[in-house]
Amino acid sequence: MNRFQIVRFDHTDSTLIAYAFDIRTRVFIDEQNVPYDLERDEFDKEAVHYIMMYGQKPIAAARRRRTGKGVKLERFAVLKEYRNQGIGSRILKYVLSDLQNEQEQIYLNAQEAAVPFYKRHGFRIKGDAFMEAGIRHYLMVYKE
Repeated sequence: MNRFQIVRFDHTDSTLIAYAFDIRTRVFIDEQNVPYDLERDEFDKEAVHYIMMYGQKPIAAARRRRTGKGVKLERFAVLKEYRNQGIGSRILKYVLSDLQNEQEQIYLNAQEAAVPFYKRHGFRIKGDAFMEAGIRHYLMVYKE
């Protein structure tokens, strides 16, 4: 039996959004020292959110939203104890499959350390490195 499940939801699901915020707090704020007011933003209300559960335990989160440039993938986070087990690939593939008929550009701002991961999944760097929340990032586009 597969104990992994990915659920798509919006900000009105108070239980699932709390799980997503907890994961994002642990990864971005606690581990990476991203300021709270940069991690939480006004876009959570308009985004489509995803949570990956392992049994009853939330272990990964992500969101996507429409912008003037296309569909932006954001806030991909996997709890530390579940990293390097294919969890990030699973949730990314799920989000991309959700967008399989999308006609607009799909893009993200990848932390430098995550660039090889996104390259393996069909993204490519577009432009120079930039700083965001004190972390070096690259704009990456999907199958442009």
